[in-house]
Amino acid sequence: MDHAGIVFDHVRKEYPDGTVAVGDLSLAVTPGEVLCLVGPSGCGKSTTLRMVNRLVEPTGGTITVDGADVLSQDPVRLRRSIGYVIQHVGLFPHRTVAQNVATVPGLLKWDKARTRERVEQLLDLVGLPHATYGKRYPHELSGGERQRVGVARALAVEPPVMLMDEPFGAVDPQGRRRLQQEFLELQRSLGLTVMMVTHDMREAVILADRIAVLSKGGVLEQLGTPDEVTDAPANAFVADFLADFGTVAG
Repeated sequence: MDHAGIVFDHVRKEYPDGTVAVGDLSLAVTPGEVLCLVGPSGCGKSTTLRMVNRLVEPTGGTITVDGADVLSQDPVRLRRSIGYVIQHVGLFPHRTVAQNVATVPGLLKWDKARTRERVEQLLDLVGLPHATYGKRYPHELSGGERQRVGVARALAVEPPVMLMDEPFGAVDPQGRRRLQQEFLELQRSLGLTVMMVTHDMREAVILADRIAVLSKGGVLEQLGTPDEVTDAPANAFVADFLADFGTVAG
């Protein structure tokens, strides 16, 4: 699997009504790391994430993935090459688990044998053996199982990066903890480059190699390891944000 980095260079997102979601963000996600974006609601976390695969179009600056400017690429092709996992998964309800995972390979015209092999490999990887789960439909799965299918689908074409927006937010607390650990093992084994949005600082501490704390307008208040952020908040804003979660270090 190719490893890639994501670089934001003075990126801005301003909407037609004058609302500035992200003012001037410079940030780099290094190959093979998990970078978590945290911050209060409305600080531009999801907007920042979605500008990488152009679900939201930046209005200024440059975003590169593995050195290539995203704005120079066909947006459909770009999205098919980047893994994307969201809170409510978005599985196709009338397609089986195997058919859902095969979505992007199908769009890319992979042959049936290659697609079948990849689907079986991925379902085993996320702990949902094809023989047991491949023919099931999304409504027959638990929330945690649906989320695993979403991760498998995102990994289908070995993307250089994965974008994850509150990926485990819809799962019950016990299932969420299990999924976090399983995802971390999967990420480490594959060397995935991951940019993740979470509202939960505790989740960021568990999963992230580095944490980016954003304030309104996508202002980067602090960037560091979980220990650096929790043990030495850069300013009052970060300290106040951390206080909402109690003691998170350790």
